[in-house]
Amino acid sequence: MKEENRYTLTTFSNGLRAVCYQRSGLVSYIGVAVNAGSRDESERCEGLAHFVEHTIFKGTSKRKAWQISSRMEIVGGEINAYTSKEETVVYTNAPSGYEDRALELLADLITSSCFPEKEIDKEREVIVEEIYSYLDSPSERVYDEFEELAYKGSGLSHNILGSPESVRNIRGEDCRKFLDSFYKATDMVVYCVTPLADDVMMHKVEKYFGKIASGKDHHHRVTPSVMEKFDILRDNGTHQANTIMGTRLFGRNDERRFALYLLNNYLGGSCMNSRLNRELREKRGLVYMVESAVSLLSDTGLLLIYFGCDPSNVNKCRKIIKREIAGICENKLSASALERIKRQYCGQLLASSDNIENRAISLGKSILYFDRIVDISVTADRIMQVTPQDFLDVAQLIGDDSLSTLTLT
Repeated sequence: MKEENRYTLTTFSNGLRAVCYQRSGLVSYIGVAVNAGSRDESERCEGLAHFVEHTIFKGTSKRKAWQISSRMEIVGGEINAYTSKEETVVYTNAPSGYEDRALELLADLITSSCFPEKEIDKEREVIVEEIYSYLDSPSERVYDEFEELAYKGSGLSHNILGSPESVRNIRGEDCRKFLDSFYKATDMVVYCVTPLADDVMMHKVEKYFGKIASGKDHHHRVTPSVMEKFDILRDNGTHQANTIMGTRLFGRNDERRFALYLLNNYLGGSCMNSRLNRELREKRGLVYMVESAVSLLSDTGLLLIYFGCDPSNVNKCRKIIKREIAGICENKLSASALERIKRQYCGQLLASSDNIENRAISLGKSILYFDRIVDISVTADRIMQVTPQDFLDVAQLIGDDSLSTLTLT
């Protein structure tokens, strides 16, 4: 074992990695991060990763669905999961003292889920309704439709949920095969944030996860081809226009990501003083919402700018956004101005650290993707090293007229 910033990391003989962090408190946060997401599916089974995430709760070789759902809840805790393009996370929280219960249940779900057809049939319709609900929300739908265009021709292009047609084609054997292929020890990280000593928790992790098979690598991820610029208007019969402007960028391992985080927050982050919020909403009242977001994957990424407005104001908003980006590119920030931007972003990082569950999940993902701890303190340190030139260089990646646009009206 080795200590790194108060965290204990280890790799067991089967290749499973684990990270433990002893933290005083009354609640334990334990979960498993798996290197498997929607980009790992076949075309026939789009939505399978998300489907598996739902249906591992529907029965194992020794538990029925109701026993799984009540296992943590009966002691005041909970168990949940989510799926993204590249990872699935199954996680728990519960009062301290139930760490064995959480670890045993997580191991049971990952190794022994049996996907009973009766339960799968019911859950299939639940997921189809989830898809229809999402399709009825153009402000969410526009993001996925933009990604379909940006990642065209690759496993990243389709919706994480899949389509009603693809979901209705999924069977129990598809779920079992996906679980057997991708839920392997070498592709998983167990994370534990608990009041118990790290060595105690590591012994517990080994007890329940130490015999999970290592397996071979079944990932066949291909980096998407170069994105062709587009400018598309789609009429969906809505009263509001929902627009995404965005461009492809580098992946999550690129050192330029720290400057990108700053740029994104300054441009359209979750703060009222962002450049775009001031210009579009506060000064002109053109939008109800405008925001920018960064989505970085292992080998590629996107910067996306969203705004919702009256259809007659779309072009006006687009011009203002391009003008603001051009201004950032043409006028290099002073060191003092950048310092203020850094201070705001690092303050937001610190405030977000109060959500211990999210922080715990981030620990697992950090080991899964970087094989080391990249927590809030590490990120803040790297943010403070960003120079005005670093900031300008990243801004120019999106300021060279590279932005594509998709509008749903």
